[in-house]
Amino acid sequence: MILMTSKSQIKNIKAREILDSKGMPTVEVELTTDSGVFKSSVPSGVSTGKYEAVELRDKDGRGVSWAIANVEKIIAPALEKEELSDQKKIDDILIKLDGTKNKSHLGANAILPVSIAACRAIASAKNLPLYQYIAELAENCSLPILPKPSFNMIEGGKHAESGLAFQEFMVIPQKERFLENLEIGIKIYQKLKEVLEEKYGKVGLSKEGAFSPPIKEITQAFDLILEAAEKSGLKDNIKFAIDVAASSFFENGKYKINSEFLDKEKLIEFYQDIIRKYPIISLEDPFQEEDFEGFAKLHKMIGDRVVILGDDLLASNAERIKIAEEKKAVNGLLLKPNQIGTVTETIEAAKLAKSFGWKIMVSNRAGETEDDFIADLAVGVGAEFIKSGAPFPKERMVKYDRLVKIEEEMLARQ
Repeated sequence: MILMTSKSQIKNIKAREILDSKGMPTVEVELTTDSGVFKSSVPSGVSTGKYEAVELRDKDGRGVSWAIANVEKIIAPALEKEELSDQKKIDDILIKLDGTKNKSHLGANAILPVSIAACRAIASAKNLPLYQYIAELAENCSLPILPKPSFNMIEGGKHAESGLAFQEFMVIPQKERFLENLEIGIKIYQKLKEVLEEKYGKVGLSKEGAFSPPIKEITQAFDLILEAAEKSGLKDNIKFAIDVAASSFFENGKYKINSEFLDKEKLIEFYQDIIRKYPIISLEDPFQEEDFEGFAKLHKMIGDRVVILGDDLLASNAERIKIAEEKKAVNGLLLKPNQIGTVTETIEAAKLAKSFGWKIMVSNRAGETEDDFIADLAVGVGAEFIKSGAPFPKERMVKYDRLVKIEEEMLARQ
């Protein structure tokens, strides 16, 4: 079969301010080509690591007029009439225009939406679904697989105000079909709402649509979710994924959990205890972002049973990923495009992780938009998991709904 590719050039790039799910300004880009208009918008994080690409904000710490100006006055003129056939070429231009290691000159929130919009435009020019074009870039030659969704049920840490140390308690349904897993996630989420209201009255929602009940004990969160799963008849169909986000409760060399201060060794014992008690499949950032040694100790002890995911530790950065592999610190990568700033660098991080035999979880951010790019990214790079928050808010559900459509396309071709 001959793949028909239509020539396509960039005619114009516009940027505008939109609001993310936190009500914070962010950047949306419209990239116009000979064949159409391609949009992208970027999220922003709350629990951000110091190794992430820089999100450029105005002097007030909120606005994005500087980032927008960088798109329209610097990036757009440099890319005008550029042929859309090679993602790496586009991203190399963007990286060179910025000229810094952490995207601090133009801002990752200016660079990334242009990179993603270009990726969509190139896929269209090649008459390929976006996930298939990403799979080509990632040299992912295996049959496309759909990631297991990791649904956020209860939140603490910086995403809530309950005092619960761990940031995210997520449920990963274990069915083969993505649609079945989505239905399970929704049923448990709805039942959990009933369970919590019965115990605590009306419970608030976190930034990702998860519940934020007035609890401080880690085991309480697990038990509440398991109760909801059992009442739904789905307890045997789920496992847990935990975003510990340990940097957020690291104080003076110790970790504050359940009103106690634990040193590294005691924290490892704590993890071993909860892994014995609950069906936990992954732990994300179980130590603060500089502690390769702590990660390595835990990985040695439980890495054969649990995926140890690096988020702040790795920042989707190839250099950090190489260090982690040398130190045998993790066996999984949390992949966030806005941590690194371009599609090409995101895919390079995924390829490197895969070459080490790691698992990948593609992730949303606390401040999300209705852009569904990470759904296609997860399929394209062959990620085992995706987290897009609770199965409820619109900006979270668009990613899950996109994966349902991708699954339909795949099944139709079989």
